[in-house]
Amino acid sequence: MAKEWADKYKGKFDAGWDAYRQQAFQQQKAMGWIPADAQLTPRPASLPDWDSLTPEEKRFNAREMEVFAGFLEHVDTQAGKIVDELEREGIRDNTLIFYVLSDNGASAEGIQGTINEMLTLNGVEIPVAQQIKILNEQYGGLAALGGPKLEEHYNAGWAWAAESPFQGTKLVAGYFGGTRVPLAVSWPKRIHPDQTVRSQFYGVADIAPTIYDVLGIAPPTIVNGVVQIGLDGVSMRTTFSDAAAPSQRRQQYFETLGSRAMYQDGWMASVFGPRTPWIASLAGLAGWDPRQDQWALYDVTHDYSQAVDVAAQHPEKLAQLKALFDTEARANNVYPIGAGMFPLLRPSERVGSNKTEWHFNAAVQRLPDLAAPRFGARSNRVTVEAEVPAQASGVVYKDGGTAGGVTLYFDRGYLHYEYNAMAVVRTKLRSPKKIAAGPHRIEVLTVMTSAKRAAPAELVLKVDGVEQARATVPMTASLAFSASETFDVGGNPGSPVSLDYFDRVPFKFNGRIGDVHVVYLPNP
Repeated sequence: MAKEWADKYKGKFDAGWDAYRQQAFQQQKAMGWIPADAQLTPRPASLPDWDSLTPEEKRFNAREMEVFAGFLEHVDTQAGKIVDELEREGIRDNTLIFYVLSDNGASAEGIQGTINEMLTLNGVEIPVAQQIKILNEQYGGLAALGGPKLEEHYNAGWAWAAESPFQGTKLVAGYFGGTRVPLAVSWPKRIHPDQTVRSQFYGVADIAPTIYDVLGIAPPTIVNGVVQIGLDGVSMRTTFSDAAAPSQRRQQYFETLGSRAMYQDGWMASVFGPRTPWIASLAGLAGWDPRQDQWALYDVTHDYSQAVDVAAQHPEKLAQLKALFDTEARANNVYPIGAGMFPLLRPSERVGSNKTEWHFNAAVQRLPDLAAPRFGARSNRVTVEAEVPAQASGVVYKDGGTAGGVTLYFDRGYLHYEYNAMAVVRTKLRSPKKIAAGPHRIEVLTVMTSAKRAAPAELVLKVDGVEQARATVPMTASLAFSASETFDVGGNPGSPVSLDYFDRVPFKFNGRIGDVHVVYLPNP
């Protein structure tokens, strides 16, 4: 994102997340966006007070929120271009638009604020002061935030503030802070806009049924000979012309990573869950028993923000909703509760290929990191058969990107290998001499030193059986290098794994690659 977008918000968040949450709460009431009697829920004790931060931490965290605000406006502007084009083509008037602001509540996965969100996803804790030091020494300071060399994530305090007045954030399915998002619907030919906010209870599953309803057609029961699963949603069409129309959706279950809830007719039973998204530690998850969870109960018809737990006053209603959740969970394959946390506890068991050996050629491009061999978290040997030109240059293979990854490449005849450990530690190997032109066998050996999360690894680089370099990676990515980047042979499309060829991507290899043979070795 261009720096100018973030700079538009310079100074807007200097007062911190406590002040911003209060400001957002008051503004929403003034706009009539939330009920006049809505209560502002307090900050959890596990989230820091803005005034407890050092001046340097305040500057860092304020800039990260400026970047996010600029990014959000930038995205909205691009969506606006679609609307502009519809108007230019003269078809805007009869186009039905559903604009969902977000797929979930604001994300707290930045925890203390981070220069790389993959640190959190890999369960690696690096103090924010140390990350700021890395930012200043390796990336040029605050000006790098929002740029192409980092994949930062704002502090969880901003996520909490952005969810004013609710409890919870993304990954908390039991509370509206994790699930409730705005939806704008526009259809100039049929919908006459007014100022009344529609507060009926609906979900994203209701969008498709609404489209079928307004078109006056039934969804197909068979497509290409395959019997279709019925739609779960209901139509929202009645709200287009009547702000007070009763909701057609009476109930909905929620579950994510053990956090869960059951809504029915204005009542909601909630469990926060075993994991707090803004706490990096996974301690205690292994012993968690969902049958022992404490449920809360809310009358959300009169308690918009789930501020008052009335479980003690209505035990029969809570019991009824818990039983209904069990019925819905069984019908929708939710059990076992919290199964999604298993890869966090056992990264080696994450979803991915069950193969232990692969052969790739130069045609392999954009294979998602989660589908590729685990170059960075499993002991492995990669053997490349290549025809190397004089003064060879370019990437032989890589996995991942700026946020983390590995890359084998030539530069001016020298052979290089880099392990980018989540943008905070870069371990580099280089051949002592230029590699002569001709056919060569290149080997990269990775040996994990233990089975612990983020354990160090030993790297060895060989050419034709002769060792060129070795090094120790002090920290590895146990779960994944990237949520968006890929494994590629013969170049580095997308974001560069190594900053040493940042300005030269895709930095294609100028030789010929015959085979890339990857085989897993026994782990410790």
